[in-house]
Amino acid sequence: MNEIFDPLNLLLMGLAVFILFRLRSVLGKRTGNERPPFDPYSKPEQKPGDQVNGGDQDNVIPMPGQTQQQPEQMEQPAAGGEVVIDKVAPEGSALNSALKQILSVDRSFEPEPFLEGARAAYEMIVMAFADGDKKALKNLLSHEVYEGFVAAIEDREKRGETVDSTFIGIDKAEIVEAALKDATAQVTVKIHSQMISATRDKDGEVVDGDPAKVSEVVDIWTFARDTSSRDPNWKLVATESAE
Repeated sequence: MNEIFDPLNLLLMGLAVFILFRLRSVLGKRTGNERPPFDPYSKPEQKPGDQVNGGDQDNVIPMPGQTQQQPEQMEQPAAGGEVVIDKVAPEGSALNSALKQILSVDRSFEPEPFLEGARAAYEMIVMAFADGDKKALKNLLSHEVYEGFVAAIEDREKRGETVDSTFIGIDKAEIVEAALKDATAQVTVKIHSQMISATRDKDGEVVDGDPAKVSEVVDIWTFARDTSSRDPNWKLVATESAE
């Protein structure tokens, strides 16, 4: 019994209480170093002194956790933007004209980096919908599309259904239409992807899809951004499946 009151034991107990108190005061605090939400359309910020070789740096795909593009960067003209657009859409075509209209009001717009962002957003949205992750969807969808996705998720949950989904990859993504309506830029992308998807009822029985089959999916999605806003984010505003 007297061993409990041994000076060494008391010292160790006091040290343990102090450490526990310090942990409780630190854990859960915001330090200001938390990673910002991932924007699939943002470009990594160029640091002072960084070397840029040609235009390759603009095509680097931003990964989660990198600094988002600053609004001031959107006012800088994309080098050779018109020439790049001519490579994406035939000169003189309606698509070429529409993309150049968007470039005239958003000098940071470039088709290839945009498509990389669309690919990333597509996978994130498809998987978030399958998982019923409303929080992940909220910042990527327009209000109207978000409400539609949420209604479908909640209807699925009411029936006790779950979705098993594996995203295999995107075979092809191409810009098929564009428009500038007032200050809103709209770009429509046709996406060819492969995935495995199966919907199960509350008993675990497959009611839709096939958990052992890779399906080819073709979607036509439209993304939009208010070019008069300093917010650089594009959001999904319309979806349809290509027959």
